[in-house]
Amino acid sequence: MRQLLISVWSAFLLASPTAAHDYDAAAIDPTASEIPDRIVLTWASDPATSQAVTWRTDTSIDTASAELALADASPNFVRHNQTFPAITRVFDKDEEPVHYHSVNFTDLKPASLYAYRVGSGDTWSEWFHFRTASTKPEPFSFVYFGDAQNNLLSLWSRVIRAAYAEAPKASFMIHAGDLINRANRDSEWAEWFEAGDWIHATVSALPTPGNHEYFRTETDGDRRVSYYWRPHFTLPESGVHNDLEETVYSVDYQGVRIIVLNSNEKREEQVPWLEERLKNNPNTWTIVTFHHPIFSSAKGRDNESLRKLWKPLFDRHRVDLVLQGHDHTYARGRNLPGGTNVREIAAGTVYVVSVSGPKMYSLTSDRWMDRGAENTQLFQVISIDGNTLQYRASTATGELYDAFDLLKQKGMPNRLTERVPTSVPERKHKNTLGKEK
Repeated sequence: MRQLLISVWSAFLLASPTAAHDYDAAAIDPTASEIPDRIVLTWASDPATSQAVTWRTDTSIDTASAELALADASPNFVRHNQTFPAITRVFDKDEEPVHYHSVNFTDLKPASLYAYRVGSGDTWSEWFHFRTASTKPEPFSFVYFGDAQNNLLSLWSRVIRAAYAEAPKASFMIHAGDLINRANRDSEWAEWFEAGDWIHATVSALPTPGNHEYFRTETDGDRRVSYYWRPHFTLPESGVHNDLEETVYSVDYQGVRIIVLNSNEKREEQVPWLEERLKNNPNTWTIVTFHHPIFSSAKGRDNESLRKLWKPLFDRHRVDLVLQGHDHTYARGRNLPGGTNVREIAAGTVYVVSVSGPKMYSLTSDRWMDRGAENTQLFQVISIDGNTLQYRASTATGELYDAFDLLKQKGMPNRLTERVPTSVPERKHKNTLGKEK
């Protein structure tokens, strides 16, 4: 039945150029049961020695746990599992209350493959695998997505699945905000989880909230992050501000510091913490992600106050790469004073804006970018090996669209080498889907 509904909706979408603004509400039932669902891996502490997992059930499951063992080719690995009791919290924002459960596996062996499952009594998930990080700066890859937001099961699903097919050994996936469209609509969260399905349970997520993860309260009209954000994700608690917990955090992974900021609120209050994370950084590479772009790529947009506040810190501490969303276009450009465009050049921070869902805007005429695109769903695979960072942006159909390499140079700016496929022209179209409300 669900597949039939998806097919009907997809046919309607193809017939209507504005349908991606509508929500595929009937595609999936968000009701919880005793069977674990919405299983997602994240980190709450060191990726080399820990792994967090979060899941949901109905309220019939009062006590839940996770089982963990070192993975082995023999099915007998299950005889050597450990049991970790879950923290269970009641979520009563829906018509029917549900339970969210979380476990943070700790004291794990670095660079090791583990198997785990979650459940209670006689009801368990399947066994999933994850691999802990190395304590050394060894090569790895990760995936970055811009806004998913709309038609998640119908149209975003193909992007996350194409990304996994392209990079099945990716260490984590960055989601740069607007995972869904309406902050507190459970059916949209159900679609986000269903679109990624078991990928969420095997590849760690590093999410940052976008403006669509925020809502205004009925009592005082204040903007607050979705009721679902913290129940769904178990993330580091940085201590920046009580209201920002699990929306502002950092993770060190094999020689890279990933800093996640919240561009929706309390931007100035994040500056001291950001300064400390950038200044006291033993890692070779620094990558920052948040939702609203420093340099906008869509027509009629400009985040000047954010640029004035955060960009000087990126410049001072030589941030390598900034990954953003919000503008529903693709753009990639360097922190250069002029319009230089050559195959190899010393470069400051590289800024990227991308979109993975079907909602599209028009590119700005202010062409700060070296490569842009309209009306194109993309994912990005970023690989790091010692002093080299490789960036590859691909379309939903697997076509390489943009690429460059960064090379670390001691005491000098990074050297950027363009790898854009010369046979692929810039994708600029007029049939975009209007302005965001």
